[in-house]
Amino acid sequence: MEMMNMKNRSVFIIAVLFGAVFSLVTTEPTEDKQVLLDFIDKIPHSRVINWHMNTSACSNWTGVTCNHNRTSVIALRLPAVSLDGSIPPNTLGRLSNLQILSLRSNGLSGPFPSDFLNLRNLTALHLQCNGFSGPLPSNLSVWNNLSFLNLSNNAFNGSISPSILNLTHLTALSLANNSLSGEIPDFSTASLQVLDLSNNNLTGTVPRSLARFPSSAFLGNDLVPKNLSLPSVSPIQGASKQPKLSKFGLGIVIGGCVLLLGLIALLTVIWHLKKESRNEDLQTDKKEKKVKGSQSGNANANTNGSLVFFEGSSLAFDLEDLFRASAEVLDKGTFGTTYKAALEDSHAVVVKRLQGVVNVARREFEQQMEIVGRTIHENVVPLRAYYYSKDEKLLVYDYFSQGSVSSMLHANRGANRTPLDWDSRLRIAVGSARGIAHIHTQAYGKFVHGNIKASNTFVNQQRYGCVSDLGLAAVMVSPLTKSGGYNAPEITDTKKVYQASDVYSFGVLLLELLTGKSPTHATCANEVVHLVRWVSSVVQEEWTAEVFDMELLRYPNIEEEMVEMLQIAMQCVAKSPEQRPKMAEVAKLVENIRTGDHRL
Repeated sequence: MEMMNMKNRSVFIIAVLFGAVFSLVTTEPTEDKQVLLDFIDKIPHSRVINWHMNTSACSNWTGVTCNHNRTSVIALRLPAVSLDGSIPPNTLGRLSNLQILSLRSNGLSGPFPSDFLNLRNLTALHLQCNGFSGPLPSNLSVWNNLSFLNLSNNAFNGSISPSILNLTHLTALSLANNSLSGEIPDFSTASLQVLDLSNNNLTGTVPRSLARFPSSAFLGNDLVPKNLSLPSVSPIQGASKQPKLSKFGLGIVIGGCVLLLGLIALLTVIWHLKKESRNEDLQTDKKEKKVKGSQSGNANANTNGSLVFFEGSSLAFDLEDLFRASAEVLDKGTFGTTYKAALEDSHAVVVKRLQGVVNVARREFEQQMEIVGRTIHENVVPLRAYYYSKDEKLLVYDYFSQGSVSSMLHANRGANRTPLDWDSRLRIAVGSARGIAHIHTQAYGKFVHGNIKASNTFVNQQRYGCVSDLGLAAVMVSPLTKSGGYNAPEITDTKKVYQASDVYSFGVLLLELLTGKSPTHATCANEVVHLVRWVSSVVQEEWTAEVFDMELLRYPNIEEEMVEMLQIAMQCVAKSPEQRPKMAEVAKLVENIRTGDHRL
């Protein structure tokens, strides 16, 4: 009987221990899991986050760390996972035991999330490299355990709250690259080891308690330098012991001022003389070499130093009109600066002022421009006129009020932006492919565009893409040295452009349309990301869905078309030129992405 009781007691103890162990293994922070699921369901994101209620948050969820008994989430780290827009209210602020929160390098925007003030146990908050705006919290004292605070590279404005004085455990603080204004509070504590307030609009002086930090911590503000602070002087000492400047020193100062004023006057005279000389040259060009419209279909190139118009141009102005027009800089690109010129008749044209063609021979330049002028196609922006002189080369194009495809894709990305929809992107791809394929048929099938990129691509009245800036690479001294991200690998070695190079650049343009990302861009850690390499690595890991622009995820039934365009793009950006398809074939492939009655 006693043996039976001992056996039952042993079984009971084992059962209790097993139950305790099983309970520890299966314990999950159910409430915190629901908070995180509410957060991720409500915020747009393009990366797949593996959070599911039926899996362990403490063991399997990306970026989630629990406490030792698995009853609370104490750390959430989601850097660079393509979160976008404002933090949904009443979500993360409910993680009452959260100690570490890192949402850096995303696309978050809107004001500082007020819910975060409920996170009283925070020791580290990393929100750098986002698009947050508005003022900082007025009461930072609630985070009395905070050691690390990084809000840099956002758009915060307003002043730094004096309540920062109460963060007595603060070890590192970065508020750099915002728009903060006002004076710097005297908030230094013994624990503070890292400080960066650079590139804001802060004013006043650097507090004495912060003088131990390097000057780089305060650069890019309107602060009085630390070394200009003057010691206080009593009124009596100030009246009797003012330092006096000797006659010799006074003479040096006056002489230096006179010399400086003379130098400024001389430079001003030289500038005016050059300007008058240039104006006289232009007037001579106007009087002696009048602009003649072409009647025969060829450019009127028999004049020297005047605007040369091409057939089909209805523009009526001369060089003086261009110089008199109000100008607005549109782009500073590979081959020069592009301006919008508003003429007196209210007509607007685009003028490209070429750089890097100073030594090109007139005949070579004119021959290349004639080929460009004869390249007429609905998906090629026509060259309307050009101007050649020894010191100045200008090109005149039509003005597109919508701007370039680059501005459509990348400007003002955020909550209030009207995104470029999938149908528009597909039309841009189809039209651009047709235009480039036509360019490759010119000059006996040997013509090359040489500078295909989103900033040289526009949308015509039929909403199809059309390409501009063709043929300029042939007259450049160092072609394509600045077109980072669009250049085919062989250009680096040969310094020449080929039709296969155009195919590569078009492939990059397709990737840009698909991902919404620039061909090259730097992260907040100054790491340069190359679009082609990034897409290749993601596709290789079979995470294809992650490459697509999250602005496209709102449109239904387009996944197959996007995947098909991605496959075409990857063919175009093959490393070896021989592996890339011809542009005519590419155009057909892009046209066939949409079939049937909806074919473009």
